[in-house]
Amino acid sequence: MEERKSKQENKKTLVNELSTLLEGVRGELFKNNTSRNLREFKFNTNTDMVGVTLDKNLANKGNYQLEVVQLAQKSSAISNGVEDKDKTYLGVGYVEYKLPNGETKSVYVDSENSSLTGIAGLINKDSSNGMSATVVNDGSGSDTPWKLIISLDDTGAGHQADFPYLYFVDGEVDLYLSGERKSQNAKVKLDGFEIEVPNNKLENVIPGVTIDLKKAKAGEEFGLEITEDVTAVTGKIDTVIENLNKVLAFIKQQNTMNEQTDTSRTLGGDITLQQLESRIRTAVFTQVNTTKGPKRLGDLGVTFQKDGALKFDKGVFENALNNDFDMVAQVLTGSYSVETGKVKGSIDYLTEMTDLALQNPNGLMPNRKRGIQSNIDQIDRQIANKERHIAQKEEMLKRKFAKLEETMSKIRSSGAGLAGLGGAINPVQQLG
Repeated sequence: MEERKSKQENKKTLVNELSTLLEGVRGELFKNNTSRNLREFKFNTNTDMVGVTLDKNLANKGNYQLEVVQLAQKSSAISNGVEDKDKTYLGVGYVEYKLPNGETKSVYVDSENSSLTGIAGLINKDSSNGMSATVVNDGSGSDTPWKLIISLDDTGAGHQADFPYLYFVDGEVDLYLSGERKSQNAKVKLDGFEIEVPNNKLENVIPGVTIDLKKAKAGEEFGLEITEDVTAVTGKIDTVIENLNKVLAFIKQQNTMNEQTDTSRTLGGDITLQQLESRIRTAVFTQVNTTKGPKRLGDLGVTFQKDGALKFDKGVFENALNNDFDMVAQVLTGSYSVETGKVKGSIDYLTEMTDLALQNPNGLMPNRKRGIQSNIDQIDRQIANKERHIAQKEEMLKRKFAKLEETMSKIRSSGAGLAGLGGAINPVQQLG
């Protein structure tokens, strides 16, 4: 019975393995179950001037001309130089400035923080200041190379700070602002028309495209081309086919048998495998109605080989994508219209196949698992019954043995008494 149970557990392990393979297929199908999910874009542009991020859910193919006229910049100011950023004592006082919203901010400096490093630390300590400070060495090689740069956090012409006061007393040197840079918007020309934004990021100007401005060069125009990423889409379908082939290879391996094959431990010849393979073939061969007429996966380079595996001709697929992406998308993901409603594509049929195989409680896999588990449970009950019978038999034999021991003890006692009466005669031997 334990041997029979072991065989059933082997089958259960194989069914679980097949279920995992089917889950892998279903996951890849889900990732590409709509035209938008399937689609991928790529861009070609001057990456020294801009960085580009695409949102495939919003982007579309297009060709644009860009010119970065100027970058957005922060309002900032720089102080005069001092000899040492940590040791030069600048006195006690305050830094006062006015934010773009008209609010006046003051940072008070005590004697313990009266150095460039200390002042910068006080400004940066309070995030509500709207400013940040940096101590820099201007690299001039002079005796006073250390300077303080104060910058507004935000860029754009609408974020202009006013730096009127650096007021300190009793310092070794006077600290004052020696230079100031005004804030400004970024200016970009798109197809010859100027667009002004407060930062160096263009969002929602081109649908689904975010452009990060890196460098400005007025008068230098360059292209931004957004195209279908054929290689990426091909890779997605290749992954789907690979996962389907794992399932088909599993079925083939289980059904490869000879006179030494122990089918009591495998799924060889199992009706579940036959049904599953048949459903995969049906889904692959099912015709899909498109706006270009009836099509099949075979028209996109997906065919069955003699060994039962699927072959994916990437050249045929990419050629179809380059010629007509919409047709390819309709074959794979189907289409929808008000008149006809949803027209299923090959991915829909394959998804139905995996759902019917995996769905609880009546899918192919759950049913097969339940049948095997029922057999295991039945064997467990038989084992439990046998063990109970063995225990009862053991208990019965123990009682019989104990009774026999008791009887033999009584006989020995009686024999000893007779021996005492009869001298040398052994009554037990006589009885024997």
